[in-house]
Formats: sequence, C-alpha cells, structure tokens
Amino acid sequence: QVQLVESGVGSVQSGGSLRLSCAVSGDSYSDVHDWCMGWFRQTPGKDYEGVALIDRYATNYADSVKGRFTISHDNVNGTLYLQMNSLKPEDTAMYYCVADVIGRAEDGFAVGPTGVAYWGQGTQVTVSS
Repeated sequence: QVQLVESGVGSVQSGGSLRLSCAVSGDSYSDVHDWCMGWFRQTPGKDYEGVALIDRYATNYADSVKGRFTISHDNVNGTLYLQMNSLKPEDTAMYYCVADVIGRAEDGFAVGPTGVAYWGQGTQVTVSS
C-alpha cells in the first residue's frame, strides 16, 4: 500500500505563485523510482485533467500549464512537488497527487485517470482575478 499526502493548499491572486507538495510513503515505496508520478486536477462538473507527469526519463505537461508549472521529485525525501507560477483564475481546481501511472511521462495523458494506481486526498487551489 502507498500513501500520498498533499500539502500546500492555498489561495492566490492572478499572476501569483504556489507550490504543492506530496509526501509519498508505504510498503511499495521502493518501487517509486520506477514509477511515473504526477498531478491531476478537477473542477466541479468536469472530468479530471492531467497537469504534469514525471519519471526517471522525462517530464510532461498539459499545454495549458507549459512554461508556468514545474514538476519535480526529491528522491531523497520521497516528495513530489508542483511549482505553479503565473497562476490564472482558470487554474482554480482541486489538485491531486498521483503515483504509479500506466506508461511513461513522455506518453502524455492519454491513459487518463483510470490508469492511475494511487491518488492523494486532493488539495484546493483558488486563483482570484
């Protein structure tokens, strides 16, 4: 079993920055270096949207966040990060840390949320105009 615990909930004005963190732990933690991990987001009434993916080979971003968001993983403390800059009101959503995503980061988000094995509890990000 794997646990994903997110932190970094917050509100910010348009143009501001936030950093989300996700602590990864559990019995399968030794496998994490082989996993594709990332962040999805969801707004009420809409499907989950892939935001960013990372594995040992590459990173990948949704077109809507390219150049503004940066995903990283600290292999020492086992924490996944999402640095979000130049935030826009349309970035307002519940953000979910995910782990053990089918495929590789370079494959993008075609697999969708059904291809994710582990989910965090979600953290709300609100960007006001």
